[in-house]
Amino acid sequence: MTTPDIQAPSGTRPFERTAEPASAAFTDLLAAEWIKMRSLRSTYWVLALSAVVAIAINVNAVHSDLPYIDQPHPLVPGEPAYTYDPLFHGLSSIAADVMALAAAAFGAITVFGEYATGMIRTTFAAVPDRRAVITAKVVLVTATTLLLGVLVSVSSFFTVNAMLSSRHVGLSIHDPGCLRAVAAYALVVPVCALTGMAFGAVLRHATASIVAVVGLLFLMPLLFGGDRYRFLKEIGNHLPLAAQARLALNPDSPTSLGSHPGTVTGSWIALAGWALVSVITAVTVVRRRDV
Repeated sequence: MTTPDIQAPSGTRPFERTAEPASAAFTDLLAAEWIKMRSLRSTYWVLALSAVVAIAINVNAVHSDLPYIDQPHPLVPGEPAYTYDPLFHGLSSIAADVMALAAAAFGAITVFGEYATGMIRTTFAAVPDRRAVITAKVVLVTATTLLLGVLVSVSSFFTVNAMLSSRHVGLSIHDPGCLRAVAAYALVVPVCALTGMAFGAVLRHATASIVAVVGLLFLMPLLFGGDRYRFLKEIGNHLPLAAQARLALNPDSPTSLGSHPGTVTGSWIALAGWALVSVITAVTVVRRRDV
């Protein structure tokens, strides 16, 4: 007894595989990463709180200086007249440190967070193109932290100089060095976030990533300070926060730059280099290492 032939549906062949689904569009990956970021309330609360704290530090620093501006101390014989520097006080290094640490921790957690929970396996199962996944993370983290940096930098600059305008010591954005200082103050935030992403991709551990970020941003500058050894000083000049501080320096400030100061061009290159190397490191490590 013969079995009847199994007829395949019209237009198809027996046992023919259906076509594989097309790769996810990059906009879909951005939307997915945005949902992941937004689902963790701690992330954007930390960023928002750090922005408020940074602005408050800058405003409070200038507000605390108003009595001294109104009644300056008498001149010390042989010393030059004291001139108030709104860039130094209005865009303070303490507020920059707060933003840098928050951004670096945020960048790191966007990577190691998925590895810690195991969600990264689901992500790569849905989107096998690892480079596209990590690129979407990079774009989203950069855009978010850049927006935050611009908000803090612009708000701090215009607020403190509005406070100082009645004392006739305020600055305009068109004054020498001001636009550069505001831009560097904003750009160091995404640079530190991308650096945190690189550490998160390499270490894949919360504590190790945060300790590494703190070591790079705040402990390494202590090892490369001083003016005795030029080679060490040059390394220190090209660390992220040191480069930002050099770019934020008021050209009219009498502050001494030491024996081996960093240059404006070298500082811009340093910030761009840290961002580029961090992105390359994160993309390469995520692509080549097993989950």
